[in-house]
Amino acid sequence: MARAIWTGVITFGLATLPVGLFTATEDHTVHFHQLQRDTADRIRNRRVNERTGKEVPSEDIVKGYELAEGEYIVVEPDELDQIAPGRSQTIDITDFVDLDAIEPVYFDRTYYIAPRGKECTKVYELLRAALAGSGKVGIATFVMRGKQYLTALRAEDKALILQTLHWADEVRDPGKELPELPSGRAG
Repeated sequence: MARAIWTGVITFGLATLPVGLFTATEDHTVHFHQLQRDTADRIRNRRVNERTGKEVPSEDIVKGYELAEGEYIVVEPDELDQIAPGRSQTIDITDFVDLDAIEPVYFDRTYYIAPRGKECTKVYELLRAALAGSGKVGIATFVMRGKQYLTALRAEDKALILQTLHWADEVRDPGKELPELPSGRAG
């Protein structure tokens, strides 16, 4: 049986529902290791200073944002921890919209949501049935693995589905990205 990758609660109105989040898809891509020909010895990647060619221990590695070529703002690990959004315990539904109001380009990953415990199944089914009956999806945010996600919570026949969404500024404008588009008028 699968294990939850995140646990917390869904809140909507005055109701709170303890849930677990489960990955809905599997990657069947074949992954290869690198080997040395004729020996089958594994090849490992190492962190090497590109100027000196010497290996650098992980405790001496920091992150940097490049302002201009060769000019960086260095960010220490504790500084990243201070600005990280933390772990959320709540999927807080803030709005309800029609599913077809969300353009497909905004959808990212799909997860199943399950109630945590038999005592939660009635509230779970109440929310699932309300979403299914209304044709609406719940719009919510939550934090997982240090990143805040915008999500759409929707109902299927037997389960609640949570789909992470791209934020508006992450979706490119085709008018700016594509070299030539038709005017929309047939000749």
